[in-house]
Amino acid sequence: MEVNYIHSFKNLNYKQCIEIQNKLIEKIELKPLNYTPEIVAGVDLSFFQEYSIAIIIVIDEKFNEIELVYHYQKTEFPYIPGLLAFRELPVFLEAWKKLKIKPDIVFFDGQGIAHPRKMGLATHGSYFINLPTIGIAKSRLYGTYEEPCKEKGCFSYLFDKNNEKIGIVLRTRKDVKPVFVSPGNYITINEAKDITLKYTLKYKIPEPTRLAHIYSQKIKNEKFKSG
Repeated sequence: MEVNYIHSFKNLNYKQCIEIQNKLIEKIELKPLNYTPEIVAGVDLSFFQEYSIAIIIVIDEKFNEIELVYHYQKTEFPYIPGLLAFRELPVFLEAWKKLKIKPDIVFFDGQGIAHPRKMGLATHGSYFINLPTIGIAKSRLYGTYEEPCKEKGCFSYLFDKNNEKIGIVLRTRKDVKPVFVSPGNYITINEAKDITLKYTLKYKIPEPTRLAHIYSQKIKNEKFKSG
């Protein structure tokens, strides 16, 4: 797949990163999809020692795995809360270049607009791939909410400091802690919720990112821990 490099990741300092995020905020488009996604991708990003590892898995509506790609490289950007996209996107984009099947939508293990500057991994990454994205997080990074009821499908909205909706706290399994769903870009908040539920089976995490995580652990063991 092609990558639309909207900016470089080389030699950026903290101030430059914040400036990039603030400029990109103006380009967020939470607009309805004009189609029903049939091919979806899940992204998992992890680290081992000095390496960054990206996994992308593509599945269809019947949860058949139709493509898997990965890439690893040395990590160049430090861990800075609120700027994780600058640390994680470079390796993701290298994996994305290897992808042959274009998905209709991409799930990221991370935040979308549920971020202090609305620029989580799923949002920031959307500009490079020009596709609708959804952020799926296991914990809250930012915002306030009321706990949803205990049944599967129950949800509440996540609000920023201006009382604007920035995501959904979604119960994907009965009596299990909710996930934090936020649109990355080119999709509405409620669509992000509905599509997440559609691709969630018996586990808490939707299948695209759950499967990507499984393969991430497998590849990490094969490439870095086997010796």
